[in-house]
Amino acid sequence: MSDLPYGAPVRISPLIKFGRWSFLTVGVLYGAFHQNRLSKKEAKLREIEAQEKVIRDAKLKEEKERASALEIKALEEMASGTAKK
Repeated sequence: MSDLPYGAPVRISPLIKFGRWSFLTVGVLYGAFHQNRLSKKEAKLREIEAQEKVIRDAKLKEEKERASALEIKALEEMASGTAKK
């Protein structure tokens, strides 16, 4: 034991050991409780986002179709305009 750099190991009080283990257990239980609560909240948000995604995708598809139709119309006008000259 004399070769230890800081002397012999100190015996830790049972009260301190109990307090450490108690806080560790309470922390784990606290984390598990809040993880469960937050995961339920997140699941609800995902459902709402999934419903909004369907609406958003439909709007984007409609906008793309309109833009595509306008682009085709513009290309047809350019092609017919150059053929007339």
